[in-house]
Amino acid sequence: MKRIVLRKLPDGSIRYVQPFHVSMERLEKVILCRDDNDYDAMVKTICVCARRKNVIVIVYAVVSNHSHVAVLAASQTDAEAFGQEVKRTYAMWFSRRYAERRTLHRMDVKAICLDSDWYARNALAYILRNALDNGCNINEYRWCAYRALFVPNAATGCPGLRVASLTKRQRRSLLHTGDSLQDVTWCLDTENRLIPSSFCDHGYLEQAFENDQAFFMKTLGGQNPAEMHLKLIESPRTMLVDSEFYKAVNEISLRWYQTDISLLSMEKKTRLIPYLKRTMKTSIPQLARTVGLGRDRIAEILSHK
Repeated sequence: MKRIVLRKLPDGSIRYVQPFHVSMERLEKVILCRDDNDYDAMVKTICVCARRKNVIVIVYAVVSNHSHVAVLAASQTDAEAFGQEVKRTYAMWFSRRYAERRTLHRMDVKAICLDSDWYARNALAYILRNALDNGCNINEYRWCAYRALFVPNAATGCPGLRVASLTKRQRRSLLHTGDSLQDVTWCLDTENRLIPSSFCDHGYLEQAFENDQAFFMKTLGGQNPAEMHLKLIESPRTMLVDSEFYKAVNEISLRWYQTDISLLSMEKKTRLIPYLKRTMKTSIPQLARTVGLGRDRIAEILSHK
């Protein structure tokens, strides 16, 4: 697959972008989407915030208390900014509707770079698998991007109402935003829900699976969801003991450089350390023990990331 691709971003620039998994988690005791209007608002928030923060949505899945989105972004910073903007914007919706302030304050946003073909394919499948794990038929679950995938001529024409043609009042009513959307290709269906194929880069996922739906379904069905949950959700939020952290870091080293962490050059360690700090919950002492450098050197590398 072509993991890093050239795309026209929402701001009109043409840049090389790569995939990131953005998760919004850690609200086990709070239901954020209490009815269809909330689910619809979250999907629209994801779409609007992607445009604001100059990233492209590949696929998404929204469930009652968390959401997952894969985006194409030019940088880690852009992917993280997108996640934070979704949190901020949906918090405003939630607060207005339920008069419950600071409910999303505890929601944790993480953006993980999908830095290998295996990681990207499995993360894309894992996002959509959330519908299955919530007891829903993935073909019928309305709040994920599955309906956009492997559909002939999905990108041609607009089968519903064009968002670009909406008045300002309609945008506020239907999209919950005052943003000018005159340049977008998004479409609404007869229930005024966003049509996933009109705003998702479903072609990226399809080419990741060699444009073969059977390959995608095989990956989806054969996936170990516990493993992906650990890699994408738990590891970035839970500090691992040294032995498990070393194992995880060594896997990354093998993906990036085809060699053990202990054999990396200083140049390669310098590239790897900021990535580890961004994507895993760790500390300077633990990084020092794992990569075999002094704490002062680790701190210096992180200060110049």
